[in-house]
Amino acid sequence: MSVSEITETRQYLTFRLRNEIFAIDVAKVREVLDLTTITAIPRTPEFMSGVINLRGSVVPVVDLRLCFEMSKTENTRNTCIVVVEVQLDGEATVIGALADSVEEVIDLEPDQIQPAPRIGTQIRTDFIRGMGKRDAQFIMILDIDRVFSADELAAVRGQTAEAAA
Repeated sequence: MSVSEITETRQYLTFRLRNEIFAIDVAKVREVLDLTTITAIPRTPEFMSGVINLRGSVVPVVDLRLCFEMSKTENTRNTCIVVVEVQLDGEATVIGALADSVEEVIDLEPDQIQPAPRIGTQIRTDFIRGMGKRDAQFIMILDIDRVFSADELAAVRGQTAEAAA
C-alpha cells in the first residue's frame, strides 16, 4: 500500500529504535509483550534473536535494529516485543520484533503522511510506507510486510519450524 492509497485516518502503534520513532498500522499488531526469555537458535541470520513461547506457539523474534543496520538492541526495562502478523507468499506469519520502547497509539490523517524519500537505487526504502509528521517530529511508517525480504522470512519460518519440532 502506498501513501496515495491512504485515504482515511489510520491508527498506528509508535515505537522507538535508538533515537528514531517508527510506526506500524495497528491492524498488523497482535500484541505488545514485556521482554521475556528468548531462546537462541544456532545458524540463523544475525537479525534473528531467537524464538519465544507465546501461549504454546513458537514465535520467531527479530531485532529490528539489526534489520535496519543499527547496533544490536540492548535489553532495558523498556525493551519490549511487538508481535505482528506479516504476509509471506499470501500466508500470515506471526513474528515478534524487538523495540527499545513502545510509545503510543496515534491517529494520522492522510495529509500528515508524505511519501518515503527516494534516495537512489542503492538504498532500499520500499519498506517505508511513508513519513508521518506529528508536531515537529517525523515518524517512519513501516510497511511491515516489506521490512523483511521473502528469503529472510522463509529462513525465519524454516528455523521456527525446526525449533517447534
